[in-house]
Amino acid sequence: MKEKTYVEDIDRSMYDFRNEEKDAYKVKEGLTPAIVEQISKEKNDPAWMQLFRLQSLQIYNSMEIPNWGPPIDELNMDQIVTYVRPNTKMSAKWSEVPDDIKDTFERLGIPQAERKSLAGVGAQYDSELVYHNVKAEVAAQGVVYTDLESAMHGEYADMIRTHFMKLVKPNDHKFAALHGAVWSGGSFVYVPPGVSVEIPLQSYFRLNAPGAGQFEHTLIIVDEGADLHFIEGCSAPKYNVANLHAGCVELFVGKNARLRYSTIENWSKNMYNLNTKRAIVEEGGVMEWVSGSFGSHTSYLYPMTILKGKDSRMEFTGITFAGKGQNLDTGAKVVHTGENTSSYINTRSISKDGGISTFRSSVTIGKNAKHSKAAVSCQSLMLDDISRSDTIPAMDIRTKDADVGHEAKIGKISDDAVFYLMSRGISEEDARAMIVSGFADNVSKELPLEYAVEMNNLIRLEMKGSIG
Repeated sequence: MKEKTYVEDIDRSMYDFRNEEKDAYKVKEGLTPAIVEQISKEKNDPAWMQLFRLQSLQIYNSMEIPNWGPPIDELNMDQIVTYVRPNTKMSAKWSEVPDDIKDTFERLGIPQAERKSLAGVGAQYDSELVYHNVKAEVAAQGVVYTDLESAMHGEYADMIRTHFMKLVKPNDHKFAALHGAVWSGGSFVYVPPGVSVEIPLQSYFRLNAPGAGQFEHTLIIVDEGADLHFIEGCSAPKYNVANLHAGCVELFVGKNARLRYSTIENWSKNMYNLNTKRAIVEEGGVMEWVSGSFGSHTSYLYPMTILKGKDSRMEFTGITFAGKGQNLDTGAKVVHTGENTSSYINTRSISKDGGISTFRSSVTIGKNAKHSKAAVSCQSLMLDDISRSDTIPAMDIRTKDADVGHEAKIGKISDDAVFYLMSRGISEEDARAMIVSGFADNVSKELPLEYAVEMNNLIRLEMKGSIG
């Protein structure tokens, strides 16, 4: 007999379908200079990029694996394929994408979303973009949205070389160095001064190959006075071998510009998600993060913002849902260097069925960042007695002329609240799901409608169980 509060694991049927492997090309497992050189050759890299990759590999081999977070001992790079090219070339016409790949994205709702509410879409399958398109009226504004490899050989080549892995440097940590060596795919976005992109751009990343890694690089430059909302989605089917995601996101927000970066991440539970995201904000600029983390076996994910310019500000809103077999170590970092800067980190974490959710925040206020304000609020909800939730805040304040606050709250679903809802004719299952959805409401209301619906559906799937 199952206990009344038993909660089933998530029904991932929407994401766990997989296609037969029809790869055009893949490198051998492992990580050697020869493999990195082969990837560089396949990508038709300029000479500086080939050198950059090999230097990054040297840095990777010289650095230790982090020992302060969740264990990643079962991740063996000798068994990871770092480059898988699908059997197609990139197209700007959806009709030209091969049927099996098209079917994957149709089932995930990508074309429908594009037709209804997106200014442009990039779809990556394994190591390569298979589809990239931007609406004519957006392109007419001078907005550039294309794959990074093509952009490296075009008129924006110098801009990419100036910005590529300058925010996230290979020597930041071991998996940043890995990314620098084997990165593939991803998007380049440039929004000219004063241009406001009224509807979002989106990239979607799908990893189909077992035992593979995905290492896409997203580079976004929002110039002075411009405005952009960029959405990122990702998923993968579950295999009985480890998969790795070590992408990188670099965001440059110009003077008085605004960038919102929204992510719904639903990797399968054999995935190691070791992603690095970083933004730098100039005077009067605004950086907004909205993040939902539902998948992966193990995550290290802490988007970082550098508030460089005077009067710049940042907001981070995030939710993490850790279920059975998941150890999700997430949070946010902010560095205040400009005067009168402000930041607000607001997160929710939910853990159930033995899942482990750890929130880390890091707030640094430099000696010249006078009149700055920083606030951190994290709330954690545990749905049973075998789950775990931890909060690990860090603050480094170098000026007395700053206003800094931190608030944390950890608790469980109130039996009284469940009883109250049940007394109004609501089932126990629905009552618990309503409470969890309400707990996550501050995140869902920040997302575009279709992604808020997806997030709430994921929560409901996680909560769906046997009662009685």
